[in-house]
Amino acid sequence: MTGIGGVEMGAQAARSRALAVLRIRSRALAVALLPAAAAVILLVGGSTGHLPGGGWDVLRWVVSVLALCVLLAAAGVALVVARSRPAVTPTVTVAEESAPDLYRMVRDLADRLDVPAPSAIALTPDCDSWLEDRTHPAHGPPPAEKHHDDLAGPGGAAHRRSPTAPVLVIGSPFLWWMRVGELRAVLAPVVAGTGPSAQPDIAAARRFIRGLDAAVAVASAGRRDPLSRVACAGLGWASRLLLRSCRGHAAEMERGVAAAAAERAQAVDYGLRIVAQEQVGLAYAGWDRLLTRVALPAWRMGRWPSRLDVGVVAALTELSRRDRLAEGFASRLGERPACDLLEEPGVMDEAVSLLAARLFHGGPAETGADWSPVGWEEYPEEVVDRTWRTDAARLHRVLDTLGVRRAAEGTAPGTDGPTLARVLDHLTTPDAASTAPDVPGTAPDAASTAPLTAGSDAHAAAETQNGPGTPPADPDAARRPADDPGPSRPPYDDSDASHPAFADSDVSRPPYSDSDASRPPVDDPDAPQPPYGDPGAPHPSYGDHATPVPTAPAEDDEDDLADTTARGAALAAGLTAQLAREEAEARPTGARAPSSAPGPAAGPDAALWDDRALPLLPLQPPRTGREILTAHITAMVCCAAMDTAGAAPALDWLDGPSLLFDGARAADLAPSVLSLVETGDPGPLRAWMTELGIRPEKPVRLV
Repeated sequence: MTGIGGVEMGAQAARSRALAVLRIRSRALAVALLPAAAAVILLVGGSTGHLPGGGWDVLRWVVSVLALCVLLAAAGVALVVARSRPAVTPTVTVAEESAPDLYRMVRDLADRLDVPAPSAIALTPDCDSWLEDRTHPAHGPPPAEKHHDDLAGPGGAAHRRSPTAPVLVIGSPFLWWMRVGELRAVLAPVVAGTGPSAQPDIAAARRFIRGLDAAVAVASAGRRDPLSRVACAGLGWASRLLLRSCRGHAAEMERGVAAAAAERAQAVDYGLRIVAQEQVGLAYAGWDRLLTRVALPAWRMGRWPSRLDVGVVAALTELSRRDRLAEGFASRLGERPACDLLEEPGVMDEAVSLLAARLFHGGPAETGADWSPVGWEEYPEEVVDRTWRTDAARLHRVLDTLGVRRAAEGTAPGTDGPTLARVLDHLTTPDAASTAPDVPGTAPDAASTAPLTAGSDAHAAAETQNGPGTPPADPDAARRPADDPGPSRPPYDDSDASHPAFADSDVSRPPYSDSDASRPPVDDPDAPQPPYGDPGAPHPSYGDHATPVPTAPAEDDEDDLADTTARGAALAAGLTAQLAREEAEARPTGARAPSSAPGPAAGPDAALWDDRALPLLPLQPPRTGREILTAHITAMVCCAAMDTAGAAPALDWLDGPSLLFDGARAADLAPSVLSLVETGDPGPLRAWMTELGIRPEKPVRLV
């Protein structure tokens, strides 16, 4: 199945499935009209004298009332299906004035494929491209009358006949990482999907499915009064029943559309598309790595990197420098990047970066004192240094809450500030302390190293640890669940990130991507790809998407803390509780901003999607208590290294925050910290600090 024959076969298969969906709609209408037809027969029979008698009169009244109720219910369902706003992907619209070259390239591509051009172009913080229908009245009037915004332009009758063509949504990392030819090759099967979207039967079937999807979202919103709850329950039941009936036909229809689009796009840059698909996978992995390792620490500090797409290029370029398997990537950088098709790439990158911060973290729509942009050159000082010192300050606040002594007995005056030695002495077990190397000025305090066993009396253990009169620590603190939506590992760990596929990154498909069952492998550029020809596939509603609040089960956290010492478990529980309190206080930051508030010149299309529940796409599950404790101790070690050994904070494009000694990245820190956390043995960490000249007894500067 190749050439025009393959295109026609795919289009015919899609049209036949669309007709099947429309038949289901017609059958639902017939069922709704059936009681009314029966009532008409009974009424006509009574008026003509063919159905006389009291029994027929009662039956006429019953059937007439039933028909009226069914008609009212069907009219209500049809009205909601027709008027409900379908889900729209959050994007940043690209006006033709700000990207004339990009519009020209897409218009030429549509002419070569002999399909209608998309009505507009938008960018999304995702590594995917698709067509999205935004012709619903709730999405605003179509740009049919504004010819300068219409990609179709004045040429071609076929273009003029499709003023409501779908919007082309492009993943912003593609524009910055790919070259112009690669982007054109990747977009070819996407733009080819506008052809089937102009077919009346397919368009009608898609509108019906999108309406049912929106009606289900309306029914799921919930109402307080009993009458509304009953109405929503009936609406949801009817909409879900129709969706289940259409599911199989709709999926096959989209597969047929994708197959036809892929066949049509074979004639456009076929060889280059194979190479471009490799860059798609790299851009996706680099984007995921940048968000989880680099952007997330900044978002937590109230700063949002304003050049995320530039960071993707830097990360993948660093990968090509590190890994000899990726040496060919650097040779591409001499070609023209696709972002040159934009008049002001920096403005678009900033708008997409803010949208990514809102979707993945839940930040506000506008900058302010607690939410401001940060450039990559400012990242080490504004994010890395502040993150470490904030974590170190939190660690010492929790130690103060637990009543841990500021300094050991017999130490020199003026050394009662926040020191790393205080943390080491508290977490060191007596057995480990006897085998730890003797570092000057860091002798462990005998009182602070008294064992805290699970079976001992809490008050006596606290007095042994911190002196008479000290209140006992919370005995249930070690069993509290973690409630921090951060990455599953510290952003500044020393894991290897040199593989071009980023094997250790958690790459997950966004919820608004199409079903994995229909997605082909990346090495087959002509396989059916539903997102490329699927402007109307129903996506989960963003506006009614309840934000998941991830909570770690208490049993899992208790099992995780079972691998630590008793003091480590208590300290981890205190840090977890403190983090939960701070996040609860900062939670209103992600509240919805007023729709009338002015935004940047190129901002997200806030009017098209409901952002009351943020973040819509949380990046990582909560950290466990042991991971939180490890991250805070690592931060304290880094602060001591910067203040006493001349180390400097830095940004690693693949691993995020990092520590530099004489321009070289510090290594072997994570295993030493884990040894202290899990076994209470400070030996490896003290040896590591001695080798680098770090003095743990010196006070450090905190935020």
